[in-house]
Amino acid sequence: MDESEQAAQHLARNLVSLRHTRSLTQEALAKAAGVPRSTIANLESGEGNPSLTVLMKVAGALGAPLDELLASPRAKVRRWTAEDVPAQSRGNGLTIRPLVPEPMPDGILDTMRFAPGGYMRGTPHLPGTREYFTCLSGSVAVFVAGERHGLSAGEVLAFPGHVPHSYRNEDAGREAFGVSIVVLAKSGV
Repeated sequence: MDESEQAAQHLARNLVSLRHTRSLTQEALAKAAGVPRSTIANLESGEGNPSLTVLMKVAGALGAPLDELLASPRAKVRRWTAEDVPAQSRGNGLTIRPLVPEPMPDGILDTMRFAPGGYMRGTPHLPGTREYFTCLSGSVAVFVAGERHGLSAGEVLAFPGHVPHSYRNEDAGREAFGVSIVVLAKSGV
């Protein structure tokens, strides 16, 4: 097998693996990348001869670096620096940072750091969505459909994600820290 055939086989194996990891169909990946589904099928069969533009589109749609698509077999390890996983300040004394820096098709995993008195109004999701909040330090009040649930470090609250909800660090003297996990409802459920 020559080098170009090896590269095509590496691409095929890596593309299938990344697509399955992200729970994408060939059609969904093709749509996200802006290429025909037949292009994805050809790449996954090892028969494709893609341009750099096509490879960049596919890598972008997968949220993966180009070298991960083309790499020879090796352990699937990737490291991100703190700067690679940016935190977002939501105002109101809350900073949210993804817990997992790759796309999660069925959920959202975030860390939440509340300044003293910090708060956030949650965004209601589709019916069938389930949310979990774990208080890691300090104390956080989670309001679900108007009812207050006070959580201390180590406590977890689960609730339906489609109802109005909000989070507040009611301690004016210290930060609170937690993890939010949102398990999204499947479409059509």
